Amino acid sequence: MSFRATFLGPDHQQLTQLAPADFEAAALALFRHQARHCPPYRAYLAALGRAPEAVAALADIPFLPIEFFKTQEIKTQEIKTQDGHTELAAWQPQEVFRSSGTTLAQRSRHLVRDPALYRANAAAIFEAAYGPLTGWTVLGLLPSYLEQGESSLVAMVADFAQRSGQAQDAFFLRDHAGLLRALALAQAQPGRRVLLFGVTYALLDLAAEVGPAPELQGITVLETGGMKGRRREMIREELHQELQLTFGPAPIHSEYGMTEMLSQAYSPGHGRFYCPPQLRVLLRDPADPFSASADRPEGAINVIDLANVDSCAFLETRDLARRHDDGSFEVLGRLDNSDVRGCSQLV
Repeated sequence: MSFRATFLGPDHQQLTQLAPADFEAAALALFRHQARHCPPYRAYLAALGRAPEAVAALADIPFLPIEFFKTQEIKTQEIKTQDGHTELAAWQPQEVFRSSGTTLAQRSRHLVRDPALYRANAAAIFEAAYGPLTGWTVLGLLPSYLEQGESSLVAMVADFAQRSGQAQDAFFLRDHAGLLRALALAQAQPGRRVLLFGVTYALLDLAAEVGPAPELQGITVLETGGMKGRRREMIREELHQELQLTFGPAPIHSEYGMTEMLSQAYSPGHGRFYCPPQLRVLLRDPADPFSASADRPEGAINVIDLANVDSCAFLETRDLARRHDDGSFEVLGRLDNSDVRGCSQLV
């Protein structure tokens, strides 16, 4: 049996139901596999002079800067052993996700071998946090992602809408009137909750047009970050207060994800994100890329995403965060001179 099949288990359940006590062993096994069979990561480790066999703990793992996704094909090759013979099983991506960006910016590419894994993993994470998708009507206000195409966020929201069994269309490009009609119709359906995924600037545009709207106060609003240079950057508290003028006093929810990750963390309010079992965040000294620790109270984010079994699971991001005692984390902004990405939190 291949490493991938052993690691994921049947129907990806081994990944989505991982016990916290088993995370480190699973991550180290995946690290050793990818250190040998992901050529860009293998070359990066060699350039650092870091031998995979010398890595004995999560904090020892060198994390791949996510900028590599802009210039390299980040693919972990599959190795199969049969009848005592080991062979390389090449694969071609069945889907390609690209980061958001301007026409002048180079977009990251995530080559996805198994689109079903991405969708099943995302759905399992969401349902663990929010309950069965069949109890939701899912709508999306994600204009820039729809226009640029190949967005992992759009793919996720579309899949959520399909799994929900809703009859309504999920996306509204810039049709605020159509979105408001859809929200009213969804709220009128008994036994269903309404969820609006929105890129930040588009939610603010909608709120500015609508103003205070008591009829929208039963909706769960989930902002995904991203001003795209269309509005001034705002701290989270100010942003959420402005959105609450339209959508009511209930907390504004948030998602932490990015093109380079196949898993997501959600915040049910107040900007504190909680990781699912297959995702872990370590913090590092921004001046020292090799100082990642599970105990550091503040620092730059390193991500371990075990769903990235076919790419690279160990990512050095450009986000800054604060850790809380309950294991949640709060995103504080971006490192200097780094791109502001659409699916991360705000500066």
